[in-house]
Amino acid sequence: MNTAGVATATSEKAGKPDGTRPRRAGRSAALATGLLVSLAVLVLLSMASIAVGSRSVPLSTVLDALLAPDGSSDHTVIRGLRVPRTLTGIGVGAALGLAGALMQSLTRNPLADPGLLGINQGAAFGVTVAIGLLGLTDPSLYVWFAFVGAAAAASLAYALGSAGRSGAGPIRLTLAGVALGMVFNAAASAILRTDSATFDRMRFWLTGSLAGVTTDVALGLAPFLAVGLVLGLLLARPLNTLALGEEAGRALGVGVSRTRGLTAIAVTLLCGAATAAAGPLWFVGLAVPHAVRAFTGPDQRWVLPYTVVLAPVVLLGSDILGRVVAAPSEVQVGIMCAVVGAPVFILLARRRRLAAL
Repeated sequence: MNTAGVATATSEKAGKPDGTRPRRAGRSAALATGLLVSLAVLVLLSMASIAVGSRSVPLSTVLDALLAPDGSSDHTVIRGLRVPRTLTGIGVGAALGLAGALMQSLTRNPLADPGLLGINQGAAFGVTVAIGLLGLTDPSLYVWFAFVGAAAAASLAYALGSAGRSGAGPIRLTLAGVALGMVFNAAASAILRTDSATFDRMRFWLTGSLAGVTTDVALGLAPFLAVGLVLGLLLARPLNTLALGEEAGRALGVGVSRTRGLTAIAVTLLCGAATAAAGPLWFVGLAVPHAVRAFTGPDQRWVLPYTVVLAPVVLLGSDILGRVVAAPSEVQVGIMCAVVGAPVFILLARRRRLAAL
């Protein structure tokens, strides 16, 4: 009897992993399928972004311009303005979404967002100094000022938010970031007021806009966005381990300081390049990671890739909507993102329990 009981118990224990593996495999397959569907939606929305404008063009014309350009006015506009605008929107959306997901995971702060913590405003201030005071017009040059501004804003927000005995709580960090963002915005406005020509050129950019992005701008910022995206995605496993706690992370071989440093570098690259391309945008990095975690769970191996795909969907969708509601003019994408993301922020801020992620 004892031998049979032991055998039965052993078979039951052995059977549990066998029962959970199909479920895990099924869930992984479902998430992978969902990611492919999300990519397909992004492709369709990209085509719509190229087709929709002050004068909409048929999708057949878009395909002809992409595959067999003939030098016509429609093809020139599509290849010279709308394609760079759409590609920049994809890169900026992916960058801001991934930056927000990384910040939320590392700081355990559900309100972490590059805009709310003042990082985008710091980057925008750096670009304003480069263009307004130094006269730099090459994106490959003034993007370095965006990196410095983003890094400075992140450091100041964390220092101010963590001052005192209570430490860096979500609300304290957010308040510190919002205050810093207002300071950076005021300083940038003061610089631009001294040069009306520069102000006229940058006023839409400071609101957050993809209009007027050229091929040179897109190509100049693409390497920085690519490095930041690759580095951020590679941090999924270390961040998963650190979710168990710093001591557990060290015991499992994860370098806490190294992971924090690499995350800071990735966020700086992503926010600096995205802000240099499209100006300071709010709420993309806040809303999308929360929506993704609702169906993927906390596993960063799924959260980060889904965010990289769905954040551009939100940004391009907002950009298209801004062109439609005010046609033949347009509403800047920064305003549309605020309209979409502000209710999400209010709901999160009103929650009694801002649980650690």
